[in-house]
Amino acid sequence: MILLAALLVQTLQYQAPSGTAYYSLPDTGAVARAERALAAEPRSVELLTRLGLAQIAIRQYREAISTFTRAIELEPGNALLYRHRGHRYLSTRQLDLALRDLERGYQLDSMMYGVLYHLGIVRFLRQEFDAAADAFRRALPLAPDRNELGGSYDWLWMSLMRATRPVEAAALLAMVSDSTTTTGYWQRLRLYRGLVSPDDLISTSADTSGINIGTLAYGLGNWHLLRGDTAAARAAFQRSVSAAEAWPAFGFIAAEVELRRLR
Repeated sequence: MILLAALLVQTLQYQAPSGTAYYSLPDTGAVARAERALAAEPRSVELLTRLGLAQIAIRQYREAISTFTRAIELEPGNALLYRHRGHRYLSTRQLDLALRDLERGYQLDSMMYGVLYHLGIVRFLRQEFDAAADAFRRALPLAPDRNELGGSYDWLWMSLMRATRPVEAAALLAMVSDSTTTTGYWQRLRLYRGLVSPDDLISTSADTSGINIGTLAYGLGNWHLLRGDTAAARAAFQRSVSAAEAWPAFGFIAAEVELRRLR
């Protein structure tokens, strides 16, 4: 009974300014197994990393931050550990700490895709759009798969546009070939390229899952914002943050930032 109770615990991860509280998911056993393995070798960075990733899988982001902090104390020169902890500071809206970690990760390994991509996200959220564009441009050729490639193209285009560099943004879109990949980022790229209308961007049953709504609605809101339609942008951003399941998604986080700015 004690073990079952531990597996069912859901911990507070983030409380929005509105008062809405977001929690971790119940452990299905992976975290408990990782904790048992670590207990036998408490100074193993590999086992600490395994525990941190298991915690991330069930949205125990604050617990993962603590786990990666322990790992960093053992291996302070490991760029991947800063990438993981920086991402989870981002998930919990601790942007200054996220920036510090990701900049440290970049100092240690300037060719690590995950460091560059997440550094770009943090800079975008801080409205440092030129710096965000620089990070995403460096990340683009390092993208490990089509999903990540779409994300890098997307955020780079948005960063260039928000930095008032439309000629570079247009040249970037000209490089983008159509993709059978149906992630939210590739769908947003089709919007930017004029291949899908704003009314049709969120049109299928697959698009209405929480994560997709958070992602697609933010991209739509940013698209309207770039055209000066703040009312349509605000409505799209509100739709993004209404998808409670998507609270750790970058689109959801960015929509929160935009809504605060538009008040």
